[in-house]
Amino acid sequence: MKKIAIYGAGGFGKEVACLIDRINRNGGDWELIGFFDDTKPVGSVVSRYGSVLGNMDTLLQVNHPLAVAIAINDNKAVRRLRELINNPHITFPNLIDPSLFLVDEQTLIMGEGNIIQNDCMISCDVTIGNFNLINDHVVVGHDNRIGDFNGLMPAAHLSGGITIGDNNLLGVASVVLQGMTIGNGVTLGANSVLMTQPRDDSTYLGVPAKKFDF
Repeated sequence: MKKIAIYGAGGFGKEVACLIDRINRNGGDWELIGFFDDTKPVGSVVSRYGSVLGNMDTLLQVNHPLAVAIAINDNKAVRRLRELINNPHITFPNLIDPSLFLVDEQTLIMGEGNIIQNDCMISCDVTIGNFNLINDHVVVGHDNRIGDFNGLMPAAHLSGGITIGDNNLLGVASVVLQGMTIGNGVTLGANSVLMTQPRDDSTYLGVPAKKFDF
């Protein structure tokens, strides 16, 4: 079996442990050895799947092949952590729930470190970059291009022909209409519908979604 650890010992880390278990029950061969976390002491029990093995310094000293899933529900934090992990023994697999409905496996292009939770649908001719979280019940339409370090929260829906850059957060049950381009650092609020081109590093709320200044 291939050894894997989870970086992040919070609630989302527990969910990713459950995801690994579902993958194993459907033919996967992962051995979950535990969790890494910078805020909890070594030995702290996280869930029935294991305890805290150490922090970032511990991970950087690993001298054997180890797959790591970064289970932090904050795309900016995930980027910071990835930039710190320069250990050549560490790899970042894609963890994909067996329930994924994939319209055309042959045309899906995907990088590394992505986490796809249960009951999602990905259509044809889709490209997904690195370290994206695609949460429960997300729909990704045809001809979508998704960059790196994005968070698609539960039940987010992307229509066809959408381009998404990096470090964006699409809230619970949000909708992006067809043909839209989202740059970088955009937050789309829960239940919002994006119908116009958003500005980078901005927050949009409502139906239709409008720029919100805090």
